[in-house]
Amino acid sequence: MRKFLMLSAATVLAACGADAQERRVAPPSEVLAVHDYVAAVSADRLHEDVQTLVDFGTRHTASDTVSETQGIGAARTWIFEEFERISAACGGCLEVMYVSDTISGERRIPDPVDVVSVIAIQRGRIDPDRYVVMSGDIDSRVTDPMNSTDLSPGANDNASGMAGVIEAARVLSQSEFDGSIIYAGLAGEEQGLFGGQIVAAHALEQGWRIKAVLNNDMIGNISGIDGVIDNSTARVFSEGTRDVETPEEARARRFTGGEVDSPSRNLARFVDITADQYIPNLDVMMVYRLDRFGRGGHHRPFNAVGIPGVRIMETHEHYNRQHQDLRTEDGITYGDTIDGVDFDYNAKLTSLNVAVMAQIANAPPFPANVTIEGAVQPSTTLSWTLATGEAAENLAGYRVHWRLTDSNQWTHSRFVGQIDTWTLENVVIDNYYFGVSAVALDGSETPVVFPGAAGSFGE
Repeated sequence: MRKFLMLSAATVLAACGADAQERRVAPPSEVLAVHDYVAAVSADRLHEDVQTLVDFGTRHTASDTVSETQGIGAARTWIFEEFERISAACGGCLEVMYVSDTISGERRIPDPVDVVSVIAIQRGRIDPDRYVVMSGDIDSRVTDPMNSTDLSPGANDNASGMAGVIEAARVLSQSEFDGSIIYAGLAGEEQGLFGGQIVAAHALEQGWRIKAVLNNDMIGNISGIDGVIDNSTARVFSEGTRDVETPEEARARRFTGGEVDSPSRNLARFVDITADQYIPNLDVMMVYRLDRFGRGGHHRPFNAVGIPGVRIMETHEHYNRQHQDLRTEDGITYGDTIDGVDFDYNAKLTSLNVAVMAQIANAPPFPANVTIEGAVQPSTTLSWTLATGEAAENLAGYRVHWRLTDSNQWTHSRFVGQIDTWTLENVVIDNYYFGVSAVALDGSETPVVFPGAAGSFGE
């Protein structure tokens, strides 16, 4: 009898050891399905969609809304119907809608104009109120921003981005994700970013928890005005501090850091590492600026209301092909025509968006209430709220990250499991920046969340 009891105790101890070991096993560091999504993006389909958008003649915000073949009205109808066709192919998995408002009295919209964006929502399986957004712009323009009648093909700016959004919907709609994805065609960008403002306001009214906006504006040109031809890099612009930061939060940030760790900036870092891991021959240049110097894009209205967002675009722009009347002067051809779009590159940047969205959509809830302690101590302690409930059923655990303060990317990390605090022994808080990410059972991961208000992605 004693021998039997001893064997049972040994068996129990072995089982406990096995359970403990299993709990300490980290999730995969690579999500194999992402490679499949990347491979499914088609340069030929992108070419067809850009051509369709170009063939509407002009997509100026104030252009024709009656014609079935020309103008902004025909373009947005086609985008709506294309989303519906995609939805039909996935058994009705997309909710397609218009989000609009009437704008007037503005410098570039003096008379009333309906600014109408097209939205398609792919609802998540377990956390449907959490969203990641990919956006492109519907509208186009020539030299005079008020000219709503002349031909304005807008092939690269921004049919390339709009076609990328549609192609991403085709690819990702064939799979289910834990969180929701929004595919957005935003209007009114060239007249003052009005489509983004309207959709951002609608999102707040509806209580959408948007964690990331990937604004794609010009993702097809590889030949720059600087003479460089480059199909292997992309730029990601992001704000360093939140636009909605309060004076009290700014004061705290001054003493604890976070100037380069807004949620948008850490989203940009996430885009960067995704390119390194999943997109062959693509390197991301993180630009520490909200947008290009003196210019703007449709991620800005989301940033303005506290929604994290970045701009993804080509590295070398060609200004002769942007906002230009179609013409030839002194042997130089001007105009944004389809021959200026490289569709393999267009596909590469579209696949980057697909890879980012697939991971964020399948990630667990973002770490919330991240705090840090360690003043005059040899070690640093990070704490956060442990996610629970149905939305967290895919949670494998958390990963803590740290980097030197002058490093542009997270360089060190450790998976710590399903806990709500972790101490990094003999890692002095004064010498590093720190953060936390949440990791799913399949390895999908959130961007890193920097402690405090400066880095919070919201609840």
